[in-house]
Amino acid sequence: MRYITTLFVSLLMLAAAEVLAGPVDINSAGADDLAAVIVGIGAQKAAAIVDYRTANGPFASVDDLANVKGIGTATIEKNRHNLTVAPPSR
Repeated sequence: MRYITTLFVSLLMLAAAEVLAGPVDINSAGADDLAAVIVGIGAQKAAAIVDYRTANGPFASVDDLANVKGIGTATIEKNRHNLTVAPPSR
């Protein structure tokens, strides 16, 4: 029983951490973070996002992810709640 309680508490803490973490900034997140957060993409597509950002500059909006080959509007809509574009720092 103690094992189940410990497991439940651990899962609850992980869920709370994800909620409190807030959206991920697609202009500053690394490929590993993007792959972990964006449902429907893996390590290669996350690396393509970082490569696109490096070559073309920061994304102006989450919708600009559609400019990355292989990322469509369905993927963007599925993940929109968990993604953001922070204003550029000065």
